[in-house]
Amino acid sequence: MQAFEFSQAVIPAMLPEGGTLLFSGATMAMRGSANFTAMAPATFARRALAQSLAREFGPRGIHVCHVIIDGIIRTERTEGMMGPGEEGTRLIPEDIAQVYVDLIKQPRSAWTQELDIR
Repeated sequence: MQAFEFSQAVIPAMLPEGGTLLFSGATMAMRGSANFTAMAPATFARRALAQSLAREFGPRGIHVCHVIIDGIIRTERTEGMMGPGEEGTRLIPEDIAQVYVDLIKQPRSAWTQELDIR
């Protein structure tokens, strides 16, 4: 299911109580680059969708945030391909998850609509 269809499916259920809708993106949501021609347009579009939904549904109690994850995430696969890397050079999945939890817990008066994790 694509981001637009997913939004159409979940937002009506969220409207009575409010909630948070988080979209994950990458640096290519901000700028295209070589070798990503096929992916960059959709990533740009997902960011625009998140921005539009935030403006449309934020006043109705739905927090929408686009999160750019820019870096190598430390997983068994990446470590197997690239080695363990130096301390502090890889994103730790549990730390990313904590950032998402923190976004969900934000007070409505200070909602983040876009965030860069590097």
